[in-house]
Amino acid sequence: MHYPRLDTSIELLTQRLAALAEPAVLATIVSTEGSTYRKAGARMLIEASGRMTGLLSGGCLERDLAEHATTVLATGQSAIAQYDMRTTDDLIYGIGAGCEGAMRVLLERIAPTSRLTMELLELVKRVGDGEGAALAVVHRGPTDALGTHCVGGDDPALTTALAATQSAQRSQTLDLDPQRQAWMEYLAPPPSVLICGGGPDAVPLVTLLTGLGFIVTVADHRPLYLNHTQWGLARCSLGAAQTLAQRLNLARFDAAIVMSHHLDSDAAYLAALADSTVPRVGLLGPRARRERLLGMIGAAAAALRARLRGPVGLDLGALTPEGIALAIAAELHALFAGRHATLAPVSLE
Repeated sequence: MHYPRLDTSIELLTQRLAALAEPAVLATIVSTEGSTYRKAGARMLIEASGRMTGLLSGGCLERDLAEHATTVLATGQSAIAQYDMRTTDDLIYGIGAGCEGAMRVLLERIAPTSRLTMELLELVKRVGDGEGAALAVVHRGPTDALGTHCVGGDDPALTTALAATQSAQRSQTLDLDPQRQAWMEYLAPPPSVLICGGGPDAVPLVTLLTGLGFIVTVADHRPLYLNHTQWGLARCSLGAAQTLAQRLNLARFDAAIVMSHHLDSDAAYLAALADSTVPRVGLLGPRARRERLLGMIGAAAAALRARLRGPVGLDLGALTPEGIALAIAAELHALFAGRHATLAPVSLE
């Protein structure tokens, strides 16, 4: 399976950026060496008030970044902050992080109505709709050349680099010309998860997944379950389970969790997912119920078994809806990160 993007810091800060009335500073990690808390492409927003959205370290560098941001806000000129914590002398006076790594951070002034803000909002919307996108962060070159770009405009080198990054679907550092170097970032869509069943125990799961930046859709045939505000950023799809494939483009989902607690509906959801390309399907409930449901969908079960995790979730000893939600979210995060986490199921028997 392909691996969607787990670093959703750009989505987090654009939500805040859209609500601002005053300029702020966009800080982007453009390169790292050794052990660092975050990697290239991680971002945070620093406001004049000192409020920060996002995190670039475990908290050890943010105060120093805020001081740099004050200068960037005052002058309007982009700046580079470099941190090297690989020596025993600790080059960052007063920080003493001991992280054994180095990072390079670009800080640039960004206004709520600026070209960059509008481009970032459009880019995030496009990615949220399931499309990949590319952007360039120029971090070496003349001061007036430093900055983030979502489109090349009348700059042929930038246009070519953005198109190449989009085509390759891979982030990398590129020399745009002898003077300019850029971190070219490919933004794959965040994980897209379908929750089949909007009962009360789905609420903590949706809260966890949307908090991780996942794109979540909740489907249910019961209007009462979808007619409330607890779903936050999640999308809702109302209709009979048998119409799932007609209402939604299942090819857009990276995983689906079936948890309606209604036997016939769960069978209909599984049948639809068996006929889809969704790479991972999770089923809530004990093994005996799983086998009964697979028997109900007949021959379609053969196309589903290899993709099905039932009961779904890592073996965390979960008992409460919140604990089970954590177990499911943890399994999904490991899946999307390409990690081989222990996939022993949650015991509900």
